[in-house]
Amino acid sequence: MSRSRRNVTITLDEDTARWARIEAARRDTSVSRFVGALLREKMESGEAYEAARRRFLAKAPYVAVVPERRLPSRAELHDRAGLR
Repeated sequence: MSRSRRNVTITLDEDTARWARIEAARRDTSVSRFVGALLREKMESGEAYEAARRRFLAKAPYVAVVPERRLPSRAELHDRAGLR
């Protein structure tokens, strides 16, 4: 899929710029393409997280019940002395 591209200007501190140049060289690409790929990855990661979050929240809550095993009482769940 072909995407149109847009030029942008970013300002980096010297250490970050040096790191970006080295990492881009390691990947045999330009700093511009390297930064663009990082930003796209971040964007897609956020979109994937939000999609997963929406799918999870769309499901009805349920209690996983094990046959012939009673659920603990509220007092048992919050018994801090029993945890030590």
